[in-house]
Amino acid sequence: MSNSATDTYIFKKALKELKNKKGKGTELISLYIPAGKRLSDVGQYLREELSQSSNIKSKTTRKNVQSAIEVILQRLKLLKEPLEKGVIIFAGMIPRGGPGTEKMETYVLEPPEPVKTFVYRCDSQFYTEPLEDFIQEKDIYGIILIDRNEATLALVKGKNIQILKRLTSGVPGKFKAGGQSARRLERLIDDAANQFMVRVGEYANEAFLPLLQEKKLKGILVGGPGNTKNEFVNKDYLHHELKKIILETYDLCYTEEFGVRELLDKASGLLRDLDLMKEKEVVQKFFKELIKEDGGLAAYGEKEVMKYLEMGAVDTLIITDNINMSRVTIRCNNCDYMEEMNIKNEDIPKLEESLKTKTCPKCGGMLYIDKIEDIIEYFARLCDESGANLRIVSTDTEEGSQIYKAFKGIAAILRYRLD
Repeated sequence: MSNSATDTYIFKKALKELKNKKGKGTELISLYIPAGKRLSDVGQYLREELSQSSNIKSKTTRKNVQSAIEVILQRLKLLKEPLEKGVIIFAGMIPRGGPGTEKMETYVLEPPEPVKTFVYRCDSQFYTEPLEDFIQEKDIYGIILIDRNEATLALVKGKNIQILKRLTSGVPGKFKAGGQSARRLERLIDDAANQFMVRVGEYANEAFLPLLQEKKLKGILVGGPGNTKNEFVNKDYLHHELKKIILETYDLCYTEEFGVRELLDKASGLLRDLDLMKEKEVVQKFFKELIKEDGGLAAYGEKEVMKYLEMGAVDTLIITDNINMSRVTIRCNNCDYMEEMNIKNEDIPKLEESLKTKTCPKCGGMLYIDKIEDIIEYFARLCDESGANLRIVSTDTEEGSQIYKAFKGIAAILRYRLD
C-alpha cells in the first residue's frame, strides 16, 4: 500500500492506539532505532538490559520486562539492514481486564521520516512523543489580511486554518473639511494608520519569525481591500527575512476569517500542493458530477461505491478519516464457508456475541470472526488493485464535513458509469 495518505492514516491510527495502552508497572518497552544503526549493536544493548533487569525487585515486573526484551530481540532478527529510515518497536504486557488478563503486545512501525536518536525506555506507558513530531504538518503558510480599520493574522497548516490575532486600528474614516484643519486631520489619520501597520508588523514578526527560523514557514500571503496591503508590503513594517518570503498579495473584500478563505480560494493555483487545496479540489469535482442531471460520474454510499470499486470503475475514492468501520471476515470451523461484511467498530462485540448462537448455513458448523481489518486499509487495497486514487479527507474541513454528513463518509468519482 504505497499511498502516502494511507500510510499517514495508518501511522496516526497506530499512534492513537499506542497512547491508550497502559501497563501494570514500569514494564512497557519503547525502542527507537535510528537510520543506519547496526542491529548487532542494538541486540548487544538489549542483552545488557536483559541482564540488568534481573535486579528488578517485583517478580511480575521482572518477568514481564524480560519477556518484552526477548520478544524485541526476536523481532530484530526479522529486520533487514540497512535501515533506511530506522524502525520503532513497542512491546509489553497489556492488561485486558482484571488480574491475570495481561497479554504480550508488539508493534513494529516504519516511521514516515528517519529516526534521528536511539531511545530505549521502560515505563508504564509507551513513549510516543517523538511519533507526534512525525505527523506534524511541515509546510506552514502565514496569512496577513489588512486594511486601514482592521487586520487578521493566521496560519494555514495542511488542512487547518488557525487564526492567531485580530487587530483593530481606531483610524477615523476620511471626511470633508476645509483649510488647515483638514490637512492636520489628514496628517493625524496617516500617522494613526502608520502606527497601526507598525503594530501589525510587530505581531507578524513575533508570530512568523520563529517558524521561519525552524524552517517550517514556507511563505506569506498578504491580502485585503484597497491600497493598505501594498503599502504594508512595500515599506519596512515586516522583518526583512519575512519580506523575502511574501509569495503574493491579493485584492479581497474581507479582512476577517471569511477573508482567509477568500484568499485561499484566490491563491489555489499557488497552493495547489497544500492538503487543504487538494481536498477542496477533489470534493468540488465530486459535487460538480453529482449535480448533473444523470448524476454524472458521482457515486456515494457504502454499497454503491463498493460495487464500482470491485468492478474497477472508480477513478477517485473519497473517504473521511473518522469513518470508524472495519471489514470483518467470518469463517466456519468445519468447512470452507466464508462471509465478509463492513461493520461499525462499536458493533463488533455484538456480532461476536450473536455468532455464538448462529451456525454455518452450509454445514451447520460453528462460525467465528477470522479477521478484522480497518475499512480504510481495506479500501486502500481495493484502490491499489484497481489503480484508483484514494483521497482521505478530514472532517475538520468544510468539504470533508459535507462528505461525512451527506454521504456517511464514502463517495467516489467514477471512470465510467454503468446502467
